[in-house]
Amino acid sequence: MKYISTRGDAPSLNFEEVLLTGLASDGGLYVPAELPSFSPEKIASWSGLAYHELAYEILLPFVSDCIPAEDFKAILAETYADFSHPAVAPLVQLDRNEWLLELFQGPTLAFKDFALQLLGRLLDYVLKRRNQRVVIMGATSGDTGSAAIEGCRRCDNIDIFILHPHNRVSDVQRRQMTTVLEDNIHNIAIEGNFDDCQDIVKASFRDQSFLPEGVQLVAVNSINWA
Repeated sequence: MKYISTRGDAPSLNFEEVLLTGLASDGGLYVPAELPSFSPEKIASWSGLAYHELAYEILLPFVSDCIPAEDFKAILAETYADFSHPAVAPLVQLDRNEWLLELFQGPTLAFKDFALQLLGRLLDYVLKRRNQRVVIMGATSGDTGSAAIEGCRRCDNIDIFILHPHNRVSDVQRRQMTTVLEDNIHNIAIEGNFDDCQDIVKASFRDQSFLPEGVQLVAVNSINWA
């Protein structure tokens, strides 16, 4: 599958390339050139699957040109094995016509664990294969930072820098971010607000001359298609 920029002037990329790119060179966002379709019968056949099995069926068309199917299946199984509930995202009945989908079963109790636990493992898989190292840089007001750090803490080929506004995140989220001891995790508290943190991150992406040769800067928020 190829990915194209929403602005139409950047080269099309495959999944591995777009995973390591973030914003397109024309300032747009990368999106799939076409979307896969699934028949009603195919969708019905997924009803009894475990969460990681369902994720495999839905996501495989987006990555299959770069990641072998069996490798991708193993990545997904490992990713969601760390969640505290065997159903990963259990649907709990509260009343006769009331149901609650629990999205707090991940390691940081935030819904962003669903994406960022997988993103870290996908990056690590691709980077090991390419013998490459990247720097992840992100700004957070809470959820994204702790989830991104937890997703990348065991990744050998990633250094992650998270900026958060000093004294403007919850104490729980501050502790989640600042008590991770792995050498590749770096927290920076900024005197200012979230927008100030985001401005620094955006400026870093515009001018990457501070990076060592051969090291790439990667986004960890929603500008990254993966």
